[in-house]
Amino acid sequence: MGLSRPDVPIAVLVFDGVRLLDVTGPLEVFDVAAELGTGYVVTMCSPDGRDITTSSGLRVGVDQAAAEVTAVDTLVVPGGECLVKPGANAQLLTSIRHLSRGARRVTSVCAGAFALGAAGMLDGRRATTHWRHADTLQERYPAVEVDPEAIYVRDGRVLTSAGVSSGIDLALALVEEDAGDVLAHEIARELVVFMRRRGAQPQLSVPARTPRPRRDVVRALCDEVAADPAGDHCLTSMAQRAGLSTRHLSRLFKEGTGQTPATYVAAVRREAAIALVMSGETVAAAARRSGLGSDETLRRHLRAKPDG
Repeated sequence: MGLSRPDVPIAVLVFDGVRLLDVTGPLEVFDVAAELGTGYVVTMCSPDGRDITTSSGLRVGVDQAAAEVTAVDTLVVPGGECLVKPGANAQLLTSIRHLSRGARRVTSVCAGAFALGAAGMLDGRRATTHWRHADTLQERYPAVEVDPEAIYVRDGRVLTSAGVSSGIDLALALVEEDAGDVLAHEIARELVVFMRRRGAQPQLSVPARTPRPRRDVVRALCDEVAADPAGDHCLTSMAQRAGLSTRHLSRLFKEGTGQTPATYVAAVRREAAIALVMSGETVAAAARRSGLGSDETLRRHLRAKPDG
């Protein structure tokens, strides 16, 4: 295992209005990692040391004030819609600067990037945030190179992640860096994370990027493809399941998604295959599990220009 110190202090800086899952997602990863011997010790702190209320109304207990925290290996700044509004909380920024001083890593989840940006931690760096706020982050902090697509981005000692559940991906990446891929994968399995996502993967999947079809029959077929990319999704089979002619289905599918059935299925399979490869599967296994068939087919897809 990569860690050699008995205690690895992690500070999670919370505040009124923080999004609960931005906090608890990484915390669950660190908790399981600690049980498996990483030495992670988490301190929940707030700018004034008081307990905080999340955006959902749940009160969260705090261990101490940020100014009282003396040792930080990794700082985690969760997000909250309140951070997107202009006018950063001065006490929060002071806490970030104090906690980041001497920290090996400074990280943010979702809109936490706005707090890092306001604290000057992102100037001259690449960063990401929730796709819905990427343009706002770029406009407000022009010295930052915002990547609106990535799940998480690392630039030096600063790591930023996209929306909500991506905090889990970020925390798993930190564990992998500290203790290796095997342990990170074991934690992902323990948390029943279906598939570990790597930083370069897009925030929005093919189904999420595709307009939601108005017709039930097309929606149902899209859901079937997303749930089982390796299934039988040739035009004839899909038409039979829908009770339509192939010509009629092709027309409805094009109207509903802007794509032909074959194009849509290929895009979903390609994305699934890439995710499997990035999660550690061999090219052959990824091609088989995603429905692309042969490893040569997958390699052709990898060489091709990504779909829309």
